[in-house]
Amino acid sequence: MSTAGPVQFRVATGASEYEQIFQLGYDTFVEEIPQHPSNGHRRHVDRFHDENTYLVAVEGDSVVGMIAVRDQRPFSLDLKLGNVDAHLPPGRRVCELRLLAVRPTHRKTAVFRGLVDLVVRYGRAQGYDLAIISGTLRQAKLYGHLGFTPFGPLVGTDEAPFQPMFLTIEQFEERLPVLAAPYRETLNFLPGPVMLSQDVRQAFERPPVSHRNEQFKTEFRRIKSRLCELAGAPRVEILLGSGTLANDVVGAQISLLDAPGLVLSNGEFGERLIDQATRFRLPHEALSLEWGEAFDYDAIDAAVARTGAKWIWAVASETSTGMLNDIEALKAIARRHDVRLCLDCVSAIGAVPIDLTGVYLASGASGKALAALPGLSFVFYEDDVMPEPSRLPRYLDLGYYAEKDGIPFTHSSNLIAALDVALRRFDTNEPFEHVASLSSWVRPRLREMALPILVDGPAATPCIVTIPLPREVSAMAIGDTLQQHGMLVSYQSEYLASRNWLQIGLMGHCSTAHLDQLLTVMARVLATPVDKSA
Repeated sequence: MSTAGPVQFRVATGASEYEQIFQLGYDTFVEEIPQHPSNGHRRHVDRFHDENTYLVAVEGDSVVGMIAVRDQRPFSLDLKLGNVDAHLPPGRRVCELRLLAVRPTHRKTAVFRGLVDLVVRYGRAQGYDLAIISGTLRQAKLYGHLGFTPFGPLVGTDEAPFQPMFLTIEQFEERLPVLAAPYRETLNFLPGPVMLSQDVRQAFERPPVSHRNEQFKTEFRRIKSRLCELAGAPRVEILLGSGTLANDVVGAQISLLDAPGLVLSNGEFGERLIDQATRFRLPHEALSLEWGEAFDYDAIDAAVARTGAKWIWAVASETSTGMLNDIEALKAIARRHDVRLCLDCVSAIGAVPIDLTGVYLASGASGKALAALPGLSFVFYEDDVMPEPSRLPRYLDLGYYAEKDGIPFTHSSNLIAALDVALRRFDTNEPFEHVASLSSWVRPRLREMALPILVDGPAATPCIVTIPLPREVSAMAIGDTLQQHGMLVSYQSEYLASRNWLQIGLMGHCSTAHLDQLLTVMARVLATPVDKSA
């Protein structure tokens, strides 16, 4: 075994860890608790091994604690007592916990707490809300302390008696709120929702107030001013909805121009702009490139001249690929042809410095690089706008928002409070420098792991790294395994899953230490395929 290090808690993977599980099972359930007969191999392979998920405590590369989770029926207790459902609260998603074992050298340490916490996090992720267990009578006091409820007669043998018990998630959290709290917070590398700072969370948890409250209106105006300063835009309206709503409002305003335009795409969100333009019946031509391919600005210039376009609609930072399109080049084309430039800046605002001077309309959102909660979106605009009650629905009428000082409908004071705190970070350039440093740190390490990066170099946005995996390596399987280890990456979106792509988002409140943990686990998962053969 290697030298010891900090104990890590994770889902077991690989032949080495499984072999140690068999040895720990023998030491515990053959020699210490005489539940099974001895054998010359000094290893015990559980009869449900192929159906078990093993949660382990690992010090260095030594397994020092374990517990098995299984949800296949019949449970081992079903085989001993008959169907156990009659003993359990109804309407629950049940798992069985078995083979709890901790090395004697680690029994008075944080190993047990860490395993319990991992069980809770893993169980929540799988949707379990009740666990059953055969608890050794030697630890009856401990199980009672945790909140387990005994049921049925004893099982096992006279030498090794066990008490069937169940535990609901509510019982556990009520009995031990400190122990039930996260042992290690899930690390979030999603492009949204992102990892939040504690002060943003606390602001969100303030008691809600009316959107007609004067204090709320003051806070609202302050946020609008900060957003305009951050984006270099003269005006903004804040909407209660996602970035898609903001883009729909942009589309609605474009429809008032009654003029042809050009929609650009080199990724999923460019394709969505084309879809939105089509739904609004905007007269337009779509210029679509391969995903991850940089725009040809000479071709765009020629397309504007050829089509007589009066507006251009494009994505600034393409989340699906990690491409940062050149806003200044698009602005130059717009000036040259006297056309209106409209931008989707949902993944750009807060990730990179932007200047929307000369941009007709632009969208943004709260739940990405601004590192606030999702649920608010923005439309920045250059010129004064008027309500259009005869042409636009209320919720999509930017002029109606402007006429009502930005609050025509009910707003969420909680989301506004969280955004207000999140925006304070942008009083300096530190957030942009931090994201850039994270990007500069992680990319060479991914290359060292021989992982491809779809968009790299100057054209890459610093806040998204898209990894196009070869078909023989499943992004879905890797993403699932990382999630079981308490690390969230993006892989489940339909457009990612269909291409076998995996993404690391750097938009939230994360650090190089967090990324180091992620890459350590990724390297282990990539190097060691799951092998559950005995």
